[in-house]
Amino acid sequence: MKKLILLAAAVLFQTAVFAQTTWKVDKAHARLQFTVTHMSVSDVDGNFKDFDVTITSSKPDFSDAKFDMTASVASINTGNDMRDGDLKSDHFFNLALDPTITFTSTRIVKTTANHYKLSGNLTMHGITKLVTFDLWYRGTIVNPMSKANDAGFQLTGTVTRTEFNLGSMYPNAILSDDVAIKADGEFAVAK
Repeated sequence: MKKLILLAAAVLFQTAVFAQTTWKVDKAHARLQFTVTHMSVSDVDGNFKDFDVTITSSKPDFSDAKFDMTASVASINTGNDMRDGDLKSDHFFNLALDPTITFTSTRIVKTTANHYKLSGNLTMHGITKLVTFDLWYRGTIVNPMSKANDAGFQLTGTVTRTEFNLGSMYPNAILSDDVAIKADGEFAVAK
């Protein structure tokens, strides 16, 4: 009988944990970055300092997860003020007309244990395209500080800048058309 009670308690605990289906990014432990190749010989990295991500899921392995992301173009940072200004201009993101980048997932497919293909609509510079990223669910742990569950994810992939009309005047030999994307984050159940 004692074993049955313990089993029931464990099942109820797991159900309670994942009955809360909305997870918010812990911005202190998250990063949204990109890398582009310049002149075919060097990589230039940048990131967005102001972004938000929400995950909605009812399954503990996140196999039914939906991701929603917004990033502020004004927060773009490459470590070079002149380059950041150019990226915010109408040559690239056109901050004045399109201040936000968004991604809304439309499909998640498990490929191996804790690895997924995450597809969705990415909108930049007023253009929306269907893109697919690799998603690694790094696990869920009990945060020793908050005593609440934290889930970790890493997203990687590539987007084609000219599909979004970003820097169209620059040929691939000067600025690579492929832009590598990498995002890491810890998420806690929203309160």
